[in-house]
Amino acid sequence: MDARRAALYARVSTEEQAQEGFSLDAQVRKMEAYCKVRGWEVAGRYRDEGASGRTTDRPEYRRMMSESDSWDILLVLKMDRIHRNSVNFTVMMDDLRARGKEFNSMQDKFDTTTAMGRFVMDIMQRIAQLESEQIGERVKMGMTYKAVNTSGSLGSGHPYGYVYSRGRLEVVPYEADTVRTIYNMYRRGSTMEDIATFLNRSGVPAKKGGAWNRQSIGNILHNPLYVGMGRWDGNLRRGEQEPIVDMDLFESINGPLETV
Repeated sequence: MDARRAALYARVSTEEQAQEGFSLDAQVRKMEAYCKVRGWEVAGRYRDEGASGRTTDRPEYRRMMSESDSWDILLVLKMDRIHRNSVNFTVMMDDLRARGKEFNSMQDKFDTTTAMGRFVMDIMQRIAQLESEQIGERVKMGMTYKAVNTSGSLGSGHPYGYVYSRGRLEVVPYEADTVRTIYNMYRRGSTMEDIATFLNRSGVPAKKGGAWNRQSIGNILHNPLYVGMGRWDGNLRRGEQEPIVDMDLFESINGPLETV
């Protein structure tokens, strides 16, 4: 028998609540039976009802992570019960590893307490690391381009993704890639905190080389500058700068723009 302490996590979204087998009680019963077979002690039961798996902003999920000292293994029925967002899942696994915790998904047979489970996790981590390094390479190339082509003229008034040149805003290619990443991650369900964490861990500097946070991500997500707009006399009008994101993507996050 393997005497470990397991945190049982169950989740249903609003649309799943009526589906047989997805109820919170059904998930918890199956996990309790699994723990009995494995000889694991049930250290806690965490149940998020009506919560989306595309965000980490779930009360029971946050409580479980804050109580990680009381358990050794995070157990779920299926991987999509814990996250439906690959970025959030990768961040969580990094966090669990740093805390010395294990992860087990019953139906997916994903178990980091076994050699095969650790091997699969290592492959997933290597893929995530590759993606991170590729982002870092684009950042390095972009910063070299900026140093050569802007003669160090950047000041605090330059919005992320653009640089003032010859009296107008011009796109900075590697920053524009990051802006589009921010919009696409948010539309797919990542929170602003998730996106900031991902960019910081990937080595992508914010403006002036600082760290990303919720406010800096929000400023980008809600700024019509990135669809080629600007404000004059309090009115939103078409600007001269090249758009970085398309209008459909911007409005899917912010709602329709009222322009003159």
